[in-house]
Amino acid sequence: MTSETRIPATKVTGMYGAIVKFAARKMMGHVPDSIGVLWHNQAVMKDAMGIGRKVEGWRELAPDLASYAAMASAATVGCSFCLDFNYFMAHNHGLDDAKIREVPRWRESSVFTALERRVMEYAEAASQTPPAVSDEQSATLLGELGPAALVELAARVAFMNMTARMNVALGIHSEEFAAACGLPPLTVRSTVSAAE
Repeated sequence: MTSETRIPATKVTGMYGAIVKFAARKMMGHVPDSIGVLWHNQAVMKDAMGIGRKVEGWRELAPDLASYAAMASAATVGCSFCLDFNYFMAHNHGLDDAKIREVPRWRESSVFTALERRVMEYAEAASQTPPAVSDEQSATLLGELGPAALVELAARVAFMNMTARMNVALGIHSEEFAAACGLPPLTVRSTVSAAE
């Protein structure tokens, strides 16, 4: 990890630990340090990972839109782990690397369609405290995506908020998944707003 977590990682042990480490190596090429942090409460880790696997099985929202929404939400919350991991996973799922790496600065980037921008705007609004999704945003996306996909979008953003906020609170940071597979770094938001 790039810096210390707020709870020191512990050794991942036992039969369940062996399964978790095997799955992590298969998915990511190594066992992330963050697993040792979450290992302190295996029930929380197991349930969070289980929900994450179920979320990945949802299919009403297009995979690219799902990735953009998750990453826009993670960027809003400020979870470098989530951004890096989702960039890595999107790459592994064959999504457009050039677009994925632009998500943190989607408002400034010219690579996204109008629908993609509306999905990321919705993800950002839903990730505010309190959530700031407008009736207009919902109505527009309902017309474009349909009710099943809009429900999925809201749920994916909510799950990313749970994950990202937990990681930020625990001090879990990027573990350089994208760099390990040779992806260029994610772009960063400009300090100058688009209106300036």
